[in-house]
Amino acid sequence: MNNGQTRPILLRGARLVLPQGVVEGQSVLIERDRISRIDDIDRAASLEATLDLVGLTLLPGFVDVHIHGAVGVDAMAATAQDLHFVARFLARQGVTSWLPTLVPAPDDDYLHAVESIEVLMREQDTRPAAARVVGVHYEGPFVSQQQCGALRAKFFRTYAHPADLNDLPIPKVTSAVRMMTMAPEIEGGVDLIRELDGRGWVVSLGHTRAPFDLLDRAYAAGAHHMTHFMNAMIPLHHRAPGPIGWGLSKDGVTCDIIADGVHLDPLILSLLLKVKTPTRLTLISDAIAAAGKGDGEYEIWGETIAVKERRTSNARGTIAGSVITMLDAARMMHLLGATQADIAQMAATNPARLLDLAESGSIEEGKRADLVALDDAGNVRLTIIGGRVAYQA
Repeated sequence: MNNGQTRPILLRGARLVLPQGVVEGQSVLIERDRISRIDDIDRAASLEATLDLVGLTLLPGFVDVHIHGAVGVDAMAATAQDLHFVARFLARQGVTSWLPTLVPAPDDDYLHAVESIEVLMREQDTRPAAARVVGVHYEGPFVSQQQCGALRAKFFRTYAHPADLNDLPIPKVTSAVRMMTMAPEIEGGVDLIRELDGRGWVVSLGHTRAPFDLLDRAYAAGAHHMTHFMNAMIPLHHRAPGPIGWGLSKDGVTCDIIADGVHLDPLILSLLLKVKTPTRLTLISDAIAAAGKGDGEYEIWGETIAVKERRTSNARGTIAGSVITMLDAARMMHLLGATQADIAQMAATNPARLLDLAESGSIEEGKRADLVALDDAGNVRLTIIGGRVAYQA
């Protein structure tokens, strides 16, 4: 099934994590790239391609909106083939859609990265099944010099006119998602949000120390999401709540989080589950090229990034992305008390909604057949992407 053609598949015996709750005793019929029917097991038609998933839990496929690379590949320097190699790895981790995420860099680096993304987007349905690239995420360059994190501040920009966006290439594929993480306090920040929102970009606030009133203006201009919440933001203070206090208090604001136990302490992750609830949280990996490679030193973004015991660090001692996957994040949140329905919400439904992927993010008749089956230990046993088996243990 590597040539883009699919045949009907019947998934039988799994616990199904549906929008209305977890159900048992039903089958999922996949025809072409769609879920065509969810029905009782004894009424499901017998098909040649029947997969027995007894003992497994079937969730909507994970959507990673913030990932820089994995298995030795950096999205900034990748070819289309390199990106597909990452996509195959991600499929084994339950990811069915992803946004290659770019860091502030010279114009030529941006152009090369987006050209590779565009090539893969046009070819991926005819390549071996793998996690689907759905667009591009620019982390910066319009972010705060004071909250740069591991980003290279020398490539940061300010905004004065719509032409200031012309040097940021975007995939020309009609369906391509365009997302940007930016800080509203940069020169022209609120005007930038209005311009991006008017062009159909997903605008997320991050790498920021903006005060409450400016964040309210950013929200009114179209920024309703926050990037790797609490990281690369000025810390919460009881007399200066800043972006963290703002994000916690605003019901209309959604937040993505790096649930690796390093970027955020597990106690903070538990607090976020209570305060923001799974309906307003999105899991991300924020993975870099070292993900999936183990401990060692790696040349990424023009510097050496060390990985030791799943923690990244650059020469300045700053955390530089993560080496987890969405599966790792899901396992962490499950250990902290999140249910399988919560995991589906945070890893699939919410990110799909953020990116306006209306056909993905949940197990429902008529939606894309992007699915992942997990065993009781949280291991991926099966990943289906667009009706094609991308991974089977």
